[in-house]
Amino acid sequence: MLEHLIQQRDRTYDELAAEFSRLDERATISARHLGRLARGERDAAGMTPATRRALHAMFGMSPEDLLRTWAPDLALALPASNDGPLQMPSFDNGRSIISMAAERARRFALLSAESTTPEAVEHLRDEVQRLALAYPQQPLPDLLGDLSETQDTLFTLLERRQTPQQGRQLVFLASVTSGLLAKASQDMGDPHSAMLQARTAVLCADQADHPGLRAWLRGLQSLVAYWAGRYAEAVRYAEMGTAFATTGGTSVWLPVSAARAYAALGNRDKSLAAIRAAEDAWEHLEPDEMDELGGICTFNKPRTLYYAADALAWLPGEARRAEQYSAQAVEAYADRSDPAWAFGDQAGSHTNLAIARISGGDLDGAEVAVAPVLDLVPQQRISGVVHSVQRVHQTVVRSGLAGAANDLVEQIEDFTHTPLRALPR
Repeated sequence: MLEHLIQQRDRTYDELAAEFSRLDERATISARHLGRLARGERDAAGMTPATRRALHAMFGMSPEDLLRTWAPDLALALPASNDGPLQMPSFDNGRSIISMAAERARRFALLSAESTTPEAVEHLRDEVQRLALAYPQQPLPDLLGDLSETQDTLFTLLERRQTPQQGRQLVFLASVTSGLLAKASQDMGDPHSAMLQARTAVLCADQADHPGLRAWLRGLQSLVAYWAGRYAEAVRYAEMGTAFATTGGTSVWLPVSAARAYAALGNRDKSLAAIRAAEDAWEHLEPDEMDELGGICTFNKPRTLYYAADALAWLPGEARRAEQYSAQAVEAYADRSDPAWAFGDQAGSHTNLAIARISGGDLDGAEVAVAPVLDLVPQQRISGVVHSVQRVHQTVVRSGLAGAANDLVEQIEDFTHTPLRALPR
């Protein structure tokens, strides 16, 4: 019943878990625990009184009723909630019930068998690919619950006996999922957790003996270090990955990642050389298994333009080239229906264009460039976007134009006061 009510409200486990402390200041619950309650994997026996009160206030039913198996006769008299009256699904919207049943059947099939079937592994691969494709395009809160659940399922299966082939496939998927959670931790402004997830992912990649995966994870570690302001470390991780990046998009991602870290360190020559190496890598790129997953697991040409512009925006005397690359990146990300579209990289392209225009003395053009970024909802204000907007602020101040750009400065400060990490979760 609890799972049915949650689906009726069209809310995520993270969103509902965040409301608990507002309903009862003594009540706390994690999204993962709430998900397990909803799937019937936990009972009401161990609940604290505060949790029981919060559940009753939120859904208008006792915990015992919430954890009963859903049935029409139980749901006929559903109480009104603070989200408005709940209604029984009709035959027209009965797909939600079918989806619930399918998800429950999937988890039962995955976790009840002594050994994992090829069909289960294939299903998990489809799920990991879905998350990889969705990650650059959807707000993180919409994906975080599924990411955590998928990782938990994979780790549970890996703790059981598997055939060597299935074990390698599962550890590969566990590594990718942990890499996605490393990126999620970074986007939430938690580089420590990001590196912890990344190290676990590297351990799994070593067990899977997958060079392309190893290279991709070094790229992720470089990204985490870069946004944490640890630029020398970002260079080190990018260069560590080059030994494994013989093919695939990582052969482009790693040098261009090093380029922007070198630029942040003020090393113009090495930064420009790394940009050239990344552009040259496109000439002999052959897609690998990471590219086949797509989404955040691959590196495309729009991202190359964005990263190169990000590097050039650091370098004095490169404002014109930075503007050229940024403008091309903005144009490349203009089509939201393009599979390569990513809201974070699009935002970074706009902020780089603003920085380049400020460096060239074009304050009006900079305001136009950064305006779409300042319209992003808090759920899309990931750490990298916030840092990029702060760089615009710093560039305005250092240019001596802050007095003429008072309105822009205030907008940026308002924007950065509500990053994604500040939202309840």
